[in-house]
Amino acid sequence: MRAVRLCCVVEWLCAGLISVLVSAAVVHAAERPNVILVMADDQGWGDTGYNGHPQLKTPHLDAMAAAGLRLDRFYTAHFNCSPTRASVMTGRHPHRMGTFSPGRPIRAEELTVARVLQGAGYATGHFGKWHLNGRNGDRNTKVLPGRAILADDPLSPGKLGFDEWVSADNFFDLDPVLGRKGVPEKFVGDGSDVVMGEALKFIRRQSEAGKPFLAVIWFGNPHVPHEALPADREQYAGLSQELQNYYGELTGIDRNVGRLRAELRELQVAENTLVWYCSDNGGAAGALSTGNLRGSKGTLWEGGLRVPGLVEWPARIRQPAVSDLPCSTLDIYGTVLAAAGAVPEKQIEPLDGVNLLPLFDGQMSARGKAIPFVAMINTAGSHAALLDWPWKLHENPRAGAGRKKQADAGTVEPLMLFNVQADPRETKNLAGEQSERVQRMTAELTAWKRSVLHSLAGGDYGPEHAQ
Repeated sequence: MRAVRLCCVVEWLCAGLISVLVSAAVVHAAERPNVILVMADDQGWGDTGYNGHPQLKTPHLDAMAAAGLRLDRFYTAHFNCSPTRASVMTGRHPHRMGTFSPGRPIRAEELTVARVLQGAGYATGHFGKWHLNGRNGDRNTKVLPGRAILADDPLSPGKLGFDEWVSADNFFDLDPVLGRKGVPEKFVGDGSDVVMGEALKFIRRQSEAGKPFLAVIWFGNPHVPHEALPADREQYAGLSQELQNYYGELTGIDRNVGRLRAELRELQVAENTLVWYCSDNGGAAGALSTGNLRGSKGTLWEGGLRVPGLVEWPARIRQPAVSDLPCSTLDIYGTVLAAAGAVPEKQIEPLDGVNLLPLFDGQMSARGKAIPFVAMINTAGSHAALLDWPWKLHENPRAGAGRKKQADAGTVEPLMLFNVQADPRETKNLAGEQSERVQRMTAELTAWKRSVLHSLAGGDYGPEHAQ
């Protein structure tokens, strides 16, 4: 009996901790949107039919692009997966919390979108690739084959705000082993089908209960190694086996986007459900994958950062629209909280993103804040960039073109400036013609990097955390 009472006290304290994170929602519960965040793994800017890919078939993504808001200048916060995922969770640049590269963990102190919405009365679920717990699959750790996230993991989705989770610590493909709230479970089938199937069960339960929900669906495809279902490969007969598998994995993702959209309409919750689709970094499968942009995954060139971005929310986005306004994964956190009317009482500052609700309403003509990038904040001379539309400044750029070694568009100089609206492939360095602009943007980038180093040292969490 004493143990039961102690357990109840602990649960009460935990509930109280969550409740102090969020003030009372300003939007009535019946009006709050459901939120679904969908992310592919390594899908490049060019990897959709609606962006003009000559071979790939993505009818459901194309339909979503035609029905909602198409973000044609959507950027990831970093050129690799774990850092970008951290930016989605927090609205902060991942290097502020030490998430420098794949497999580097998020800080437990960070305030996540799941924690905030959980405290505001949302049901929260994560399904698929997590990659924020400091583990990198069975290559470098003793995680079980299949890379299930276990119950004792201190940085599991459950520890960072998710009520339910069926998750892996890294990418996965066919017949994955995932952790259901920390218990390994073997699944059969394509990883995208499995993840969406679990997410739809969660969505159905919450919809039938009339409870607003946050569902984070992070696919493990089309990350290498590529292994698609035979039926998905057959659509690309005549191409190389590598391309059949790559395009087949993207076809699997597209099919599941179709399943999601159809289910939301069947449940009659599509009208007030915000669905946001993107990828975690630029393409890694050649020039068609990046849409012939410079560089690819692993670089701060456009090919490494620019990805598909789609938002569908019929109750708010009444008419189809296409926007060239630069947007980022950094913006997801603030936009979702504003949409839900959830205001954190103890927001960790600074945030690097902006609230895009005015863009959803067709009332946002300028971003108002530049988008910063850095390859490795704690390394001297690291490649950094600043996008202040339409200008993009590169500081100490690297000539490498990413993992696939696709052709790079020229040499590099210590400072480079491009008008990426007129020159999306970053071929003509205008730094010599724009010295005042370069000076101003360099100063802004330097100040931002100084701010990130302050965050990295623990300065954002209070004196007790500062190093």
